[in-house]
Amino acid sequence: MAPLVRRTWSPRGQTPVLVQRTRAYQKVSVIGALCVPPQRDRVYLYFRLHPDTNLTGPLVIAFLRQLARQLDAPFVLLWDRLWAHRATVVHTFLQQTPQLHPVFFPPYAPELNPIESAWGYLKCNPFANWPLTELDTLTAVTHHQHRHLQRDPLLLRSFIEHSPLSLRLK
Repeated sequence: MAPLVRRTWSPRGQTPVLVQRTRAYQKVSVIGALCVPPQRDRVYLYFRLHPDTNLTGPLVIAFLRQLARQLDAPFVLLWDRLWAHRATVVHTFLQQTPQLHPVFFPPYAPELNPIESAWGYLKCNPFANWPLTELDTLTAVTHHQHRHLQRDPLLLRSFIEHSPLSLRLK
């Protein structure tokens, strides 16, 4: 759980010290989606946290089921090529769920994926220089920061607009 270290200010002669625990590998995996309704007037962020877990096909399916219940209409999934997105169980689930239409981004093209901008923002802004040493604290702070991001419509719009995709918002 080493924090992202960023440049910061401090009084002259008082070098900031970032204390962190080493040899402890704990993490919070996040699966999320930026959703734009057909009216294209707003952007929504949906996410699920998985403390100390790698994302797998069944976790992706659980998220997609939750998303399908929330959105209640056919929708297109624009996906990167994460292994869990291409798992056999996910592929089977998508074939059985006609309201979900997956479209994969080209390999190695994170600049096209708007959710990557959201993850980059969260890692480089609220989490920079923040040594979270306990998994429970990391999970709670991650949840809080994602909820905070959900309530910032202009920032969510900026992630969509930053992508060179042809999707334009009103």
